Amino acid sequence: MKKWIYILMIFFWTIPSGFAQLKTYAFEEAEKLSKENPKPLVIFIHTTWCNYCKMMENSTFKNIEIITLLNENFYFISFDAESKEDIQFNNHTFEFQPNGQNTGIHELATALATINSQVIYPTLTILQPDFSIVFQKHSFLNSKDLLSILKKIK
Repeated sequence: MKKWIYILMIFFWTIPSGFAQLKTYAFEEAEKLSKENPKPLVIFIHTTWCNYCKMMENSTFKNIEIITLLNENFYFISFDAESKEDIQFNNHTFEFQPNGQNTGIHELATALATINSQVIYPTLTILQPDFSIVFQKHSFLNSKDLLSILKKIK
């Protein structure tokens, strides 16, 4: 009997993570899909070492309302600003730019996250289907604030 209770508990514990998954796209994929079905692109620019970025990943982007809104009305891209892979986007090849030993920033992160001559993590940038920037914000955004922004833009 205890065995079945444990099995049921594990089953119900794992179900919520399977229902609402945030669909993420690569830049190339989002660009192609946007031509077929125009939607704004929401780009979350982060690094692996940024604590506020991790907080957004583990709270803001786990919110069911945000997941639903992003999946239905936007193409969501989670972009590591220190990625070393070349990215083809908007008829341009963007590359990683080293600025020291084992450090650097991707050109695309610089293009999308620079506000007042600074790149700060996390940055949320929203592009219209023509890839023009319609919104940029440095800093942590909680679920309530992000929902408000996304609802205004959609």
